[in-house]
Amino acid sequence: MSSAIEQRNGRTLIGTVVSDKSDKTIVVRVETLVKHPRLGKYVRRRIKCTAHDPSNECTIGDKVKIIEFRPMSRNKRWHLVSVLEKAV
Repeated sequence: MSSAIEQRNGRTLIGTVVSDKSDKTIVVRVETLVKHPRLGKYVRRRIKCTAHDPSNECTIGDKVKIIEFRPMSRNKRWHLVSVLEKAV
């Protein structure tokens, strides 16, 4: 099923797993740099996304790739594509 998910058109984000306490669910923190409109310097923005992890393979600290998906619950709109780097 992961190959079908990778072929979908949707936003993909890369972030770090912050929580894996729920069953088949992970919380991913995604950091982006945005240029401040008035000051001109770059500001770090962070968002937390709740993603579906069907096989419970992720742990805290893993670097993962997630893709936008159909709503699975009230907050879950992302799906795990792959684990890029395991936590030490």
